[in-house]
Amino acid sequence: MPFLSIDTNNWNSETSSSAYHLLNYSGTVVETEMAQASGSSAATIQLQQHPSKFEDLRPSEDGEIGFCGYILFALSMFLIVITFPFSLCLCIKVVQEYERVVIFRLGRIMSGNAKGPGMFFIIPCMDSFAKVDLRTISFNVPPQEVLTRDSVTVAVDAVVYYRVNNATMSIVNVENYSTSTRLLAATTLRNVLGTKNLSEILSDRENISHFMQTSLDDATEHWGVKVERVEMKDVRLPVQLQRAMAAEAEASREARAKVIAAEGEQKASKSLKEAADIMIESPAALQLRYLQTLNTIAAEKNSTILFPLPIDILSAFMPKK
Repeated sequence: MPFLSIDTNNWNSETSSSAYHLLNYSGTVVETEMAQASGSSAATIQLQQHPSKFEDLRPSEDGEIGFCGYILFALSMFLIVITFPFSLCLCIKVVQEYERVVIFRLGRIMSGNAKGPGMFFIIPCMDSFAKVDLRTISFNVPPQEVLTRDSVTVAVDAVVYYRVNNATMSIVNVENYSTSTRLLAATTLRNVLGTKNLSEILSDRENISHFMQTSLDDATEHWGVKVERVEMKDVRLPVQLQRAMAAEAEASREARAKVIAAEGEQKASKSLKEAADIMIESPAALQLRYLQTLNTIAAEKNSTILFPLPIDILSAFMPKK
């Protein structure tokens, strides 16, 4: 186990920076332990390097197959030679442009990244491989019964778009990345919506979908899966709640209609008052309005209507003495 001795009497910012870079060299995960001996001015920082998360998945090397591996390799090559060219059907494989292949030799990942696209060569009895589709895949999240923060039960479904961005991790780190992503999407949908009110779910779908996409992407990153998009589809409410919301909306519309009608009557009353004030100030205008009303009534029906004629109107036509 490597360890580092540092004199604490000469500890300064430069020493601290150097130790920091040493502790974080190449992304190594370390543990630090400060041991101060009695009567000593030096402190010891003990570094323990943990194996990388995927160190046990390192590519195999020729020296690691062992004696039995060499024997199996020799027998396989002998069978390939004596059955040539028929053995090419088993040894040569083709990978499409949208696919990658992870090859295992005697149970260990071969050196290099996933193979493809094009042709690749395998050794029967020693190699096995798994194909991974790199195209974007979509699936529907079944309707989930969710209890919102304001104690309303709703059924919500969604659609998720994802793709594999690391074929090796998707094969080695998870048994079935597709099934795991589907199950995780369903649980994430329930967990996220359980912290929201019904009004937030109905009005803020875009932000909720973005938050779900970020959460799923972070959770599936070590599976080699990239979640590109999450969209909420339908929010189904209970029938009783739908009726209550419809009645509330109808009552709100009726209240708004009454307010609008009252405001209209108020404005009309103000206009009539202003017109009456103007006509009172001008008697001639009042007389013209009276004659206009008579003309309008006479035009509506073909009948004879007798109206008393005010004396002030007749006085305008009588000769003055």
